Amino acid sequence: MSYIQVQNVAKLYGEGDGAVTAVGDMSFDIDSGEFIAVMGQSGSGKSTLLSILGALNTPSSGRLLVDTVDVYAMDHDARADFRRESIGFIFQNFNLIPYLTLAENVMLPMAPLRARKKKKRDMAEEALRRVGLSGKDGRLPSQISGGEQERVAIARAIVNKPPIILADEPTGNLDSKTGREIMELLQELNRDGATVVMVTHTAEYAQYAQRTLQVADGVLA
Repeated sequence: MSYIQVQNVAKLYGEGDGAVTAVGDMSFDIDSGEFIAVMGQSGSGKSTLLSILGALNTPSSGRLLVDTVDVYAMDHDARADFRRESIGFIFQNFNLIPYLTLAENVMLPMAPLRARKKKKRDMAEEALRRVGLSGKDGRLPSQISGGEQERVAIARAIVNKPPIILADEPTGNLDSKTGREIMELLQELNRDGATVVMVTHTAEYAQYAQRTLQVADGVLA
């Protein structure tokens, strides 16, 4: 049985004749350890779909199963626990807090964990090392490049070692050389066992994935 199952998922905003369909009746499966690219033009429903996969956006209809568990049948607290334990998010705009050091930014997902601060710090430093930023843990986001900021965002996403990584246009604000470096890093994380789902509008970057889902007007093309 597939690790992630999207079953007739739809997402509508508004009601009645004014309702707008962001995602319309999508069904597909993702196996554990797959690297999937989701491609489509702006407004095609890619990011809405990713937010549904990330347990952030309740669909209007349909079901999302992860490891046979119906994610949206969980209550609010259980779904929050699921997100923290199972999913790492990587955003196009980095979403780093400017007055926190790189290590402190990476430690943010561990805030609810009952662990000593030193252990959290060690985990953050290990995640930064993993993305090639050893020795920069005390710097602020403004003191590093855009490509390095994206690496910090990836470190924050993987610090809890989640089995699923969701990336929304992770190369959107980067030059092509840095973008390829980020894609190689995502590939490496995938080889180490993470299931990766990445939204992109760039065919070059989609080639790093094992499979591409084309989305148009809220449905699979």
